[in-house]
Amino acid sequence: MAEIQFSRGVTEEVIPDIRVTRSRTGNSGTATFYFEFPRILSQESTDEVTGMYLVDEEGEIVTREVKGKFVNGKPTAIEAVLIMKSAEEWERFIRFMDRYAEEHDLVLTKS
Repeated sequence: MAEIQFSRGVTEEVIPDIRVTRSRTGNSGTATFYFEFPRILSQESTDEVTGMYLVDEEGEIVTREVKGKFVNGKPTAIEAVLIMKSAEEWERFIRFMDRYAEEHDLVLTKS
């Protein structure tokens, strides 16, 4: 089970737009996740955003670089950035994304 959480134990159901870049050497990379109207920002949610947690059978990948987007004072989106500083972190991220993509019928499009 691969899932994304903004508050530990609370699965985010909105599927993000994810943009991934990798250095030429392959030793580092960045993944930017954009969630349009995520459940954690809805009126019903009382959970607090404490970070972004990518959770699967291997454990979790955590980033604290999470920003809210607001329109007319209302939260509309969340943008989270995950920075991978080594080939090992990159490979771990790819394993998570493979699982997440398979479970949510996502496809990779290269630009």
